[in-house]
Amino acid sequence: MQTEKPDYSNVTSNEAVLKLASEGKLFKILLFPEEFGGKDVPANIVYVPAGIPEIKDQITGTLIRFFNEGLIDKLNVEPEYKGNSFVPAKIHLKAGHSEKNGGFEPTIDIW
Repeated sequence: MQTEKPDYSNVTSNEAVLKLASEGKLFKILLFPEEFGGKDVPANIVYVPAGIPEIKDQITGTLIRFFNEGLIDKLNVEPEYKGNSFVPAKIHLKAGHSEKNGGFEPTIDIW
């Protein structure tokens, strides 16, 4: 059975995002992980629905393991938005190594 993804196209202001967060419908995450020096500052914060923070944490755990194994030494995180929504539709992560081929490029589909 396929469940429909929620539609956040009407969440077009910071106030709307914060209201949904205060109601427990959206959750704050850092785009660039704290474990890699990401700061808790507005430019690095997005709000996402339930389940997404856990997915992001799993990916961050994989990134930490790859970093510790010397497989990656660079990371780029880019949110993708639909229309004027303040809730990202996707989060693209690209990890690689400056001296090695290959990489890890997961995308988190949100809505």
